[in-house]
Amino acid sequence: MESIENQQEEQQQQQKKNNNNVMEIETLSIERIFDSKEVPSWQEQLTFRAFMVSFLLSVLFCFIVMKLNLTAGIIPSLNVSAGLLGFFFVKTWTKFLQKSGLLKQAFTRQENTVIQTCVVASSGIAFSGGFGNYLFGMSEAIAKQSSDANEAQNIKNPSLGWMIGFLFVVSFLGLFSVVPLRKIMIIDFKLIYPSGTATAHLINSFHTPQGAKLAKKQVKALGKFFSFSFLWAFFQWFFTAGDNCGFIDFPTFGLKAFDNKFYFDFSATYVGVGMICPYIINISLLVGAILSWGIMWPLIETRKGHWYSADLSPTSLHGLQGYKIFIAIAVILGDGLYNFVKVLSRTLFGLFQQFCNKKTGDLPISGCSAPASPQISYDDQRRTQLFLKDQIPTWVAIGGYVIIAVISTIILPNIFHQLKWYHVVIIYIFAPALAFCNAYGCGLTDWSLASTYGKLSIFIIGAWVGASNGGVLAGLAACGVMMNIVSTASDLMQDFKTGYLTLASPRSMFVSQVIGTAMGCVISPCVFWLFYKAFPDLGVPGSEYPAPFSLVYRNMAILGVEGFSTLPKHCLQLCYTFFAAAILVNSIRDAAGKKWSKYIPLPMAMAIPFYLGGYFAIDMCVGSFILFVWQKINKAKAEAFGPAVASGLICGDGIWTLPSSILALAGVQPPICMKFLTRKTNARIDKLLGS
Repeated sequence: MESIENQQEEQQQQQKKNNNNVMEIETLSIERIFDSKEVPSWQEQLTFRAFMVSFLLSVLFCFIVMKLNLTAGIIPSLNVSAGLLGFFFVKTWTKFLQKSGLLKQAFTRQENTVIQTCVVASSGIAFSGGFGNYLFGMSEAIAKQSSDANEAQNIKNPSLGWMIGFLFVVSFLGLFSVVPLRKIMIIDFKLIYPSGTATAHLINSFHTPQGAKLAKKQVKALGKFFSFSFLWAFFQWFFTAGDNCGFIDFPTFGLKAFDNKFYFDFSATYVGVGMICPYIINISLLVGAILSWGIMWPLIETRKGHWYSADLSPTSLHGLQGYKIFIAIAVILGDGLYNFVKVLSRTLFGLFQQFCNKKTGDLPISGCSAPASPQISYDDQRRTQLFLKDQIPTWVAIGGYVIIAVISTIILPNIFHQLKWYHVVIIYIFAPALAFCNAYGCGLTDWSLASTYGKLSIFIIGAWVGASNGGVLAGLAACGVMMNIVSTASDLMQDFKTGYLTLASPRSMFVSQVIGTAMGCVISPCVFWLFYKAFPDLGVPGSEYPAPFSLVYRNMAILGVEGFSTLPKHCLQLCYTFFAAAILVNSIRDAAGKKWSKYIPLPMAMAIPFYLGGYFAIDMCVGSFILFVWQKINKAKAEAFGPAVASGLICGDGIWTLPSSILALAGVQPPICMKFLTRKTNARIDKLLGS
């Protein structure tokens, strides 16, 4: 799964609009509304019921993220769903106990924040764990799709034991690396962290009388569409008794368009994703599909026999497949480099401004408490007081990082023999600085560049190890180490911001993040293992779960180790062109300003269909169209219930993968194959059967 890093700002803007009806509460003093309610201690915020609900939701969200990971790799923000479902389950639990007279502790917004933090931390491992990119890219199933670097030393097939062990030794470092900076980031620098702030507003609103009523209606809408989506997926299963069978292969726009990946595949998941993602993301995907599968690939295919051998298999990277993969990589790298430089420059400039302001006394000085000031609102005073009350000792953070880094340095070379201890040490020396940059940049822009830092590690460590020493596998492993560190660091700081705005203790936030990460280190590999065992064609192009970014990441590693010699004819020139075009388009978007940039496609989003095709982009555009029409008919209702309906569609279709996997493992096959043929092919088959 490649998370579309530069979609998040637009996605956040839409999320804010969806919360307009509850954000009105925030224009008042939110803490005065809750003044009569005592804030529980950090230990009381960590309840058994919170972690029971978190575990159940973590399993649900891991299935959803894993399915998205292994199909198109586009993952929307699931914070709203996590907060809403957490509120619903615990509220139901407490109502039942209250009626039976057994309720000992009321459900608070702090406990709601703990649940949301734990669930997002757990399901986040399904992405940063690399099951749809670097980790599965190590496997033989992906390696055999390329004729390069597919020796045994560059292959490591998935196994439940080493995957869980790997995640446990790399997923916690990012948490300890930024804990000492929480006060500087949240209070001194006053970073926004848009996703964390929006989630906090949502949770605060749930626990007001008006917000609770709306949340109840939203959950009801989510439940209806969850049921519809689940039953629709179950119905479709009956017609998939063979290859290319069922509604997912319905030639909506004709067989010729179907051959070029243009069709509607009736996926409730991606219709829901389209309702959540901003319009510009969905349009960018469609534009990318038209540019690649509608124009470029048919033109390059006419050069078969001239630019590449006509005898090559369709999956050979020395043929048309090579153009698809490497041009997509060029766009992804161009977009990633541009945003890396942009966010890094903003980070450095922001730090410079903050330290300059600090010298002039504009910001509170670091210490155990912040003095009350007439300029500081009641809300900020209250939040700052409680945020600084429960400190996490610096020695715990530093000691934890060093201990885990030492353990990891010993264990990782035993999991990946190609990755030596000194490679790991170098990564861990630079990782805290990169984790800080990612966390700070995320606070400014809401963009996490975790996968960009991971790609840099692929090229640096892969080239260092070399082709003859298993550089491909070493590069992919290094990518996993770096991605996990910088991703969890920015996630934790987002959660600290949410906790700051809901009066949840930093200690409870940290403990919840640690427990959620530990859950994810077990749940995510188990969910992936279920997919891996249930679907033998996992990772195969054209299958139900093609895991497209696994091949992309592996080919990045091959490119970093072997250079440009692996590219087919004229592919390098095309890569240079599209790399430059990605930078140019991003520059134009930034220069145009917010008014016009919303009409300019995003290069990262355009690159995804280059390899996959346009079918999921059409699904997402259908979702956008539904939301657009709904907003025209009743804007207030669409903004209030749109996210809940979309979440229901995603969750129902996503959870169907559990029973479908169990049926596949049990050898239960669907009874019907629904397939579409041309008139001539059908006539030949009728003639053959008639004879």
